[in-house]
Amino acid sequence: MSRPDRRSFGAETTTDEVLAGLDLGGRRVLITGATGGLGFETARAMALAGAQVTITGRSAMKVDEAVARLRADTGAAGLGGGVLELDTLEGVRAFARRFVDGHGHLDVLINNAGVMACPQGRTVDGFETQFGTNHLGHFLLTALLAPALVAAPAGARVVALSSRAHHRSPVVFDDWNYDHRAYDKWVAYGQSKTANVLFAVELDRRLAHAGVHALAVHPGVIITDLGRHLGPEDFAAVQQRSPDELVFKTVPAGAATSVYAATAPELDGVGACYLEDCHIAEVDDVSTVQGVRTYALDTEAAQRLWALSEAAVGTAFP
Repeated sequence: MSRPDRRSFGAETTTDEVLAGLDLGGRRVLITGATGGLGFETARAMALAGAQVTITGRSAMKVDEAVARLRADTGAAGLGGGVLELDTLEGVRAFARRFVDGHGHLDVLINNAGVMACPQGRTVDGFETQFGTNHLGHFLLTALLAPALVAAPAGARVVALSSRAHHRSPVVFDDWNYDHRAYDKWVAYGQSKTANVLFAVELDRRLAHAGVHALAVHPGVIITDLGRHLGPEDFAAVQQRSPDELVFKTVPAGAATSVYAATAPELDGVGACYLEDCHIAEVDDVSTVQGVRTYALDTEAAQRLWALSEAAVGTAFP
């Protein structure tokens, strides 16, 4: 495939187009939640481009099946997988120990796994399910893998999967765990997605000096298993809120922004930003269909979230 004009990348750009002409040989990549959907497509494209990819999932059987499919699809030998349960801190610690023991460094970490608009619940450790899984689980994982990221010979990137749903809520520091306020599944999801952006902002501030940069991405609206909790009434409500919000992408187009954030040469040395449609998004506090909210890039909020997260998981970042 000839290399396309990267300036023309947009909403319909696919993973293979992003990686056309790029050689990821020798790069070690970890992608969470990659037994299907966007994570699987991200793994497929990056393995095909030469990366040594490790995927995670909640079920050993699903991980093994996905690794077998990836090997069949790509012919890549450097594929592996492991069980990672983000809704239990001990599960995160167990996976991180296994990964660090088997790998000297990590070039790319893509925090792809997540839950969306699920019924109210708690993780094993008592956190609201969406905040605990989407943010705190990945926060702890990244903390435990930080030495491997810093050890990457040519610098490393961390990609945090956020969403345009961050428009729905900032992090509500006075009751982030829904101990007192009424639960709204979309507001809770939005809060967790804002946390993903703030995490990238503060991680980049802390580790940029060591060559580690962090970026948050909005993949777009894609039909995947992430939407397993949604019914027709949910799509109708979104459509009523903003008629232009439900513009669907294919899975290869949806995964393209993650791959772009992880690999684009033009993003070398770039971090603490939010990407959509394979470009850095503009700050926009009005639109419901594009842009990143000011509160999601607020450095003071990012530092406050960081302190909250360290206290919640009981682990200080290196």
